[in-house]
Amino acid sequence: MNILMSLVKRNVKLFFKDKAMFFTSLITPAILLVLYVTFLGNVYRDSFEQNIKGFSVPDELVNGFVGGQLLSSLLAVCCVTVSFCSNMLMVQDKVTGARRDLTMSPVKKPVLAMSYYIATFLATFIICIVAIGLGFIYLSSVGWYLSFADVLLVLLDVFILVMFGTALSSIVNFFLCSQGQLSAVGTIVSSGYGFISGAYMPISQFGTGLQKVLSFFPGTYGTSLVRNHMMKGTFSEMKQLKFPSDVVEGIKDSIDCNLYFFDSKVEIGAMYTILCITVVVLIIAYVLINKFYRKNA
Repeated sequence: MNILMSLVKRNVKLFFKDKAMFFTSLITPAILLVLYVTFLGNVYRDSFEQNIKGFSVPDELVNGFVGGQLLSSLLAVCCVTVSFCSNMLMVQDKVTGARRDLTMSPVKKPVLAMSYYIATFLATFIICIVAIGLGFIYLSSVGWYLSFADVLLVLLDVFILVMFGTALSSIVNFFLCSQGQLSAVGTIVSSGYGFISGAYMPISQFGTGLQKVLSFFPGTYGTSLVRNHMMKGTFSEMKQLKFPSDVVEGIKDSIDCNLYFFDSKVEIGAMYTILCITVVVLIIAYVLINKFYRKNA
C-alpha cells in the first residue's frame, strides 16, 4: 500500500508539474463550454420551443432547460476526453524509459497499473469539479432549478463517469508508445465520443438501427444520468406550470432523459448498474493486461 501511495503521489505531482499537460486538460472544459453555448445553445433552444408550442413558458425556464442540457453534455464528454489528456503520463514514461526502470524495480505490475489509474482519476476529477463550478456559475446566471440533492447526484454521476473514462483511457493508452499516437487517439476520442454517447445530439434523433446499436454503449447511460439529474428541476417546474404529463415525457424522450433498450425503458437504477459493472470490468481488464501482456508475444 505504501508503494502504491508513493507512486500515486509521484504521478500526480508530475502531472501538475507539467504545465502544458495540466493547462491542456484544464482549458478543455472551458473551451467546450464556450463552444456549446455558442453553437449548440440555439439548436437546443429551437428543439425545446418546438416541443412546447401552445404553452406559455417563462424565459428563465427556457434558459434553465437549455443551460442544463448544455452543461450535462459538457460534463458527459469531459469526464472521458479529459481522462485521455490526464493519462498522458503513462505514455510519457514509456517514451522517457521511466516505466522500464519502474518495472525493473520490486514494484509489481498491477500496483504500477493502479498507480496510473488512481493518479489519472484524481487529476481528471479535479478538472471536472472545476468544470462543474464554471457550469453552475453559468446556470445561476441564466436559470437555476437545481436542488441540493440534484447537485449531489450530479457529483455522483461525474464521479462514476470519471472512473469509466479513466478505465477506458488506461486500457487504450497502455498500447500507445509515442506522443503522436496519443495525440491521434485523443483527437479521435474528442471528436467521436460526444456523438456515440448522445452528448452532442440525442440518440433519439438517430435512425432506429443506430439507436439500438448505441444502446449497447455504456457511455450513453452516463450521459442520460447526468442529464436527468441536471434537468430534474426544470421538469418539476413544467409540472408546476400544468404541463401535460405526455408532453413532459415526450420532451424527456427527445433529449435522452428516457432511454430505451429495444423498446424497453431503462430505469435510473439500471443505468447506474450498467455503468458500475462496466467500470469494474474495465478496471479488471486493465490490471490483467498490465500483468500478463508481453510486447513480443
